[in-house]
Amino acid sequence: MPLLAIVYFSISGTTDQLAHAVARGAAGLAEITLCRIVGDDIVSGRFQNERLMETIDRAGAVAFGSPTYMGGAAAQFKAFADASSDRWSQQHWAEKIAGGFTTGACAGGDQLHTLTYFSILAAQHGMLWCGLDIPGGEDPAGRNRLGSQLGLATHLIDGALPQSDLVTAEYLGGRLAKLAGRNG
Repeated sequence: MPLLAIVYFSISGTTDQLAHAVARGAAGLAEITLCRIVGDDIVSGRFQNERLMETIDRAGAVAFGSPTYMGGAAAQFKAFADASSDRWSQQHWAEKIAGGFTTGACAGGDQLHTLTYFSILAAQHGMLWCGLDIPGGEDPAGRNRLGSQLGLATHLIDGALPQSDLVTAEYLGGRLAKLAGRNG
């Protein structure tokens, strides 16, 4: 069974909810490790958690997650991405399946830029990007509500994540796990 590493930063708990939904969707299809980036991982401005990096080394698939702050991934996630350059130079993560999820304050809160950042990070590592194959606005279950094909983009409505976005996160987790199983 492939390993799905869900690497994410969350401050308010919203991105954490999405990460857990991705994990639920992959349950039974992959071994799952939630890799939450926390403050102690960053020392003097640099990400320093070798155990998390080694988890990704072993994974067949990786889901990147971060809230969208000021039009991009949170600084804490960016510190992780910067620290991945040692793996990049050796292409340790090449051929792994990658996907992403983000949340923002508004429906049009520049979440696409965060997903684009994740996909470029994956491309630099030689990873294979997995987006959503659910046409926005066309799904009877309301999945992919904001219509982002690159990955899951969401925002809070009345202070909560819509159930359809959590179901979309589950779908993304299942899709990543299935593709990792084919790739391994």
